[in-house]
Amino acid sequence: MDIATITETGVFFLMCTIVIGGALGLIYMQRVAHSMMCLIFCFMGVAGIFILMGAEFLAIVQILVYLASVMLVVLFGIMLTRRQILEEDFE
Repeated sequence: MDIATITETGVFFLMCTIVIGGALGLIYMQRVAHSMMCLIFCFMGVAGIFILMGAEFLAIVQILVYLASVMLVVLFGIMLTRRQILEEDFE
């Protein structure tokens, strides 16, 4: 095996670790904002795997559609529920 194959395999396993860690963090985090950050890491890891596979268009679509559109909707949801979350923290 040459050094390029070993490096590509290492980067692939790093991206897989980021995706799995982000997915587990999404499930187990207590706060919505922390779950959103884990979801961002998960989507970025998937985009990185697409780049490693040679599918740059899918990586760009993954970033534009999910990180721009879906995360914006989730961010608005967090901002709209912020008052309820803060009121529950004081009780």
